[in-house]
Amino acid sequence: MKLLLAEDQTMVRNALAALLRLEGDYDVHEVADGQQAQQALQHQPYDVVLTDIEMPNLTGLELLQWSKQHAPATKVVVITTFHRSGYIQRAIQAGADGFILKDAPIEELLQSLQQVLQGQRVIANALLLQSLDHHDPLTERERKALRLAADGHSTAAIATALFIAEGTARNCLSEAMSKLHASNRIEAARIAQRNGWL
Repeated sequence: MKLLLAEDQTMVRNALAALLRLEGDYDVHEVADGQQAQQALQHQPYDVVLTDIEMPNLTGLELLQWSKQHAPATKVVVITTFHRSGYIQRAIQAGADGFILKDAPIEELLQSLQQVLQGQRVIANALLLQSLDHHDPLTERERKALRLAADGHSTAAIATALFIAEGTARNCLSEAMSKLHASNRIEAARIAQRNGWL
């Protein structure tokens, strides 16, 4: 199996790659973030992308969305330490072929990879149930605006980054704050982050 492993924590990535090479017939190519994975996918085909969620430059969820459009033959399995319902919902909606927790035994990961390669979708039952607990109230634009706000960008900078008018950016942040019952944009971003909606 030709596998692309995207994980920004070097020790975790190296250990996981070594385990995969030891346990089975895996040709593992390692990259440090979603952007590097995107570049690798543009240069050669892979059977499976195994990606973390929280990475710099391009998150695992953004990589998943991009892969489904630009490399549809490649299966995408999300691996994470987070049990956040928002992450699970968004990964499922974006068409993830698998969603596995990092604390699962290596045998479970290997079995899941094989099942995914055979065309099955593998998402742990506990995670599926948890994903039904909290509905993600944010639109994609609100999510992007909050992410930029959390990084300290002004309303004007957010408007520029999202190619919208400043008033629209202000309304967008206000709507997100209202939906999350937050008193300010930073609190709204914190609530969204905690639930995996960012």
